[in-house]
Amino acid sequence: MDATYDVVVIGGGAAGLSGALALSRGRRKVLVIDAGQPRNAPAQGVHVVLGHEGVPPRDLLATGRAEVASYGGQVVTGVVTAAERLADGRFRVTLEDGAAVEAARLLVATGLVDELPPVPGLAERWGREVLHCPYCHGWEVRDQAIGVVATNPLAAHQALLWRQWSDDVTLFLHTAPEPGEEAREQLAARGVTVVEGEVTGVVVTGDRLTGVRLADGKQVPRQALAVGTRLNARLDGLGGLGLETADQEMNGFVVGTYVPADPMGKTEVPGVYVAGNVHNVMDQVVSAAAAGVRAGAAINADLVGEEARAAVAARRAAFANTGHGQAPEGLTEEESWDTRYRQSERIWSGDPNVVLVEEVSGLPAGRALDLGSGEGGDAIWLAARGWQVTAADISGVALRRAARHAEEAGVGDRIDWQRHDLGESFPEGVYDLVSACYLHSTGDMPRERILRRAAAAVAPGGVLLVAGHAGWSAWQHDHPDVHFPTPQEVLDSLEPGEGEWEVLRCEEFERSQKGPDGEPTTRTDNVLTIRRRS
Repeated sequence: MDATYDVVVIGGGAAGLSGALALSRGRRKVLVIDAGQPRNAPAQGVHVVLGHEGVPPRDLLATGRAEVASYGGQVVTGVVTAAERLADGRFRVTLEDGAAVEAARLLVATGLVDELPPVPGLAERWGREVLHCPYCHGWEVRDQAIGVVATNPLAAHQALLWRQWSDDVTLFLHTAPEPGEEAREQLAARGVTVVEGEVTGVVVTGDRLTGVRLADGKQVPRQALAVGTRLNARLDGLGGLGLETADQEMNGFVVGTYVPADPMGKTEVPGVYVAGNVHNVMDQVVSAAAAGVRAGAAINADLVGEEARAAVAARRAAFANTGHGQAPEGLTEEESWDTRYRQSERIWSGDPNVVLVEEVSGLPAGRALDLGSGEGGDAIWLAARGWQVTAADISGVALRRAARHAEEAGVGDRIDWQRHDLGESFPEGVYDLVSACYLHSTGDMPRERILRRAAAAVAPGGVLLVAGHAGWSAWQHDHPDVHFPTPQEVLDSLEPGEGEWEVLRCEEFERSQKGPDGEPTTRTDNVLTIRRRS
């Protein structure tokens, strides 16, 4: 065994192996721990399993183990003595020989224990002539003399069932309550003999059951006996998981216990699933196998969801650790910004940039273009002051969020939100104000070309505002390949025609900003504000 697995399956019967097969085919790392004591081991064959009718139980399980192994799953023989959920949500399973393994999920398919009536000799003939299920064994004892040893109020129904396979059925009332008048009439109508008195033993001749012995010494010839066992979920060694059992009732009578779970086998203990008789005491081999497949699929889906969440968290962490706007390896610029905005419901303060307020407050409202609009703080502020705004950003997540904020502010009809990778596409039209505040990225963004297109979109008499950082903040990673241009460098990169523009402001300035820990700090930025001459 290895030290860790995706899934450990406890129980190697039809349910456990089917679950392991589904998971192994799903490329999960799976270990099956089987105690090697199948409930149906004494039976000569497995029945009502299409394509495997009559196959000996151990042959069916051997085939199943080989199939699991063919897809990389492991099957070991061992007894689980302890299982516990660890602090990180994983599980540790300890075997009788002291070996221990860990797993992300557990599939418990330990089956159940048949509690036989305390009649001497029954246990020794169990699975041979002492039977419990007519659908499993009725054909093999058809037309024989069958006895039903009654231990509960369901015995009359049991006798009527067995009557389908033989005309010679005797109901021994044993310790069960007297049948009611309706049940008595049904039994009589079907020719089922009812015998009073307690059964005290079985009669065996030549290693074959030949009858039952009653308390009064009378012997009644029978070739097969049906008994109603108490069916208890097998949870030996699993107490540390905290699995709870519930009573299984039939017609108001408790016939055993089971572990509650949803239809896919998910229990109330996170990460623990069940399949087969430990969950459904009525499951036969074929239905137990189906339950194992369902549980295996549910476990795989559970792990897929967990892995996706972990991948998203790692992706976000990678983004957060690379600094402002840098896309981790493998992410496009759009994906990296979408990832950043998904980190929380609000990345920015929601307030307009201070430099925008300073430079634009005295301008008459007109048509504005906000480049890199983010969550919409600038666009909403402009719209609230009468501007008709086109707001462009690379992140669809940010734009949807900004549109919602604009509706809440009552200015949604004054803003046209457009998604653009500004290096590839650009909003159409000319504007009285074009604002590009903090349009930075450590990705491959052609900032100079974008700003030249921004300048070209300014109408005669209109204003271009470009604000940016003068360098990295104290808490961000310094990327030497990223250049923060001075305002004069920005102006020169626009390649303005002689006399075309009036420079209103071109300088560095300091502003207050809160760091990641909430403490105020001072940061140096720069601003270029120019007006196109009429």
